[in-house]
Amino acid sequence: MKKWLLILSRIEIVLIFLVIIAGSVVRMSGSGMGCPDWPKCFGHLIPPTERSQLDWKADSHFNKKQIIIKDEALYYALEDFTSGSEYNPENWAKYTRHDYALFNPTHTWIEYINRLIGALSGLPMLLMFVLTLALIRQNWWYTLLSGAGLFMLGFEAWLGKLVVDGNLIPGSITIHMIGALLIVAILLVFNGLLEREENSASAYTPNFKKWSLLALILTLIQIGLGTQVRETIDTLQQNGLARTEWMNNMDLVFYVHRSFSILILALNLWLWQQNRKLQLGYWQWNAVLLVLVLEILAGIILAYFDMPYFAQPVHLLLGSILFALQSHAIIKMILNGSRRVIPIS
Repeated sequence: MKKWLLILSRIEIVLIFLVIIAGSVVRMSGSGMGCPDWPKCFGHLIPPTERSQLDWKADSHFNKKQIIIKDEALYYALEDFTSGSEYNPENWAKYTRHDYALFNPTHTWIEYINRLIGALSGLPMLLMFVLTLALIRQNWWYTLLSGAGLFMLGFEAWLGKLVVDGNLIPGSITIHMIGALLIVAILLVFNGLLEREENSASAYTPNFKKWSLLALILTLIQIGLGTQVRETIDTLQQNGLARTEWMNNMDLVFYVHRSFSILILALNLWLWQQNRKLQLGYWQWNAVLLVLVLEILAGIILAYFDMPYFAQPVHLLLGSILFALQSHAIIKMILNGSRRVIPIS
């Protein structure tokens, strides 16, 4: 049972990272309103591929809540019906949640694929929760954590619906990102509990543990700042500014975000050095240093090369991996019966 739970939890972690990448691609490409409704897309389980599929047609069957674009506005069918030779407004109601009535097939399918990955990520979590019910007497933490993960996935889906209904409401990126990282943290704790019996005790010094926690907090702050920068870019894009002008119109948050990376690099470099010096055995900090270098490189490309499309999801993914690596080391430190090591003078 525990073996299957471990496999499912690792699959779930991979899927959450795929969701993060897909969400970033949606935002980068401006596809957030590619589907005006939720959970369907233009009222279809499989979205349209051509603009003509969203026109009213005579002698055609329309399903309840199916959406058409008429007179540059969205309308949805009140009931299942077959149209006559002329348009009858009594069969339709105006879609009033927002006034975005454009169709871009590329944006629609990018958003749709994002939703499919999100839905797929719920399956391993649901199965984990069901399986942990059999272990609830042995260790109720498994059920609690898988249940919390399942709840957070539902919350993220509900938030996605609010975002669509509100035409990409401000702050949505930050909340979504924090929610995704919380799910990753829950899964890492779940993994840590499953692996605890197999792993030997890890070592730490009092300062190493304290500064590791600080490094994780700073990473969370940096990710939050990054999502605020992303929302600033959205505003600039909506105001019609060309990509080459974005950097000239950044606010203070961007410069704080950029400078903050120096502090994060310095702290994690010290932790990496301490890990090697005291032979604590945390392989995560070797990976952290590599990810940080790549993350800063991606940030430089974004800042000095007019924010190319490919670099935006890469930058966000690397930040998420950095959070996961730091969290994994700290969770191992806490759960695995860690032993204190006195620093060598």
